[in-house]
Amino acid sequence: MQAALYAAALAALFVFMKPDPLWFLLAAAFWLLLAPLWLWRGVAAGHKRLLALAGVPVLLPAGLAMVAMPAPQVLAVLALTWIADTVAYFAGTRWGRHKLAPSISPGKTWEGAVGGLAGVLVYAGIMAAMVEGIAWAPFLGTAALLAALSIVGDLFESAAKRQASVKDSGALLPGHGGILDRIDSATSTLPIAAALAPWIVGK
Repeated sequence: MQAALYAAALAALFVFMKPDPLWFLLAAAFWLLLAPLWLWRGVAAGHKRLLALAGVPVLLPAGLAMVAMPAPQVLAVLALTWIADTVAYFAGTRWGRHKLAPSISPGKTWEGAVGGLAGVLVYAGIMAAMVEGIAWAPFLGTAALLAALSIVGDLFESAAKRQASVKDSGALLPGHGGILDRIDSATSTLPIAAALAPWIVGK
């Protein structure tokens, strides 16, 4: 039922309000301020109504961002999240010693996060070399910010599951922990990418 309501809300926003930049700025405030504060305060059982309301800044701006940005930009941001997650996993497995957020996601380490950031910067450097006239410093800075936010999105989804006292976010994808486990990093990176893209790529 909630999924249907959010889908209807997304359609209504697109039809009547279009992908207004204000939505992306509000999402940026959520991911840069409120979500880290939520994670810092720790996780606890309950707060299911608050979690349901959190779906608004988590899901709707990300959906609008996918509509607002050209398909190549959406794919580039998604690729960034995949690279950050994959490199972080392998770096953490190989060198991980210091836990990043043990009470939320025990498998994540600071070494893995640094590895993921390094992988994203390499990816961003390759992408920047392929785009004529791009501003390198803002582009690489944005890539680093998105890499950090991809971790915040991942941790927030893990914390939400713990607060809801559930192991998986759904059963639609058996063995994958639910749809949210596949898109958690994208929910935090897509809106911020949409907000910054006009200043980075000049479109």
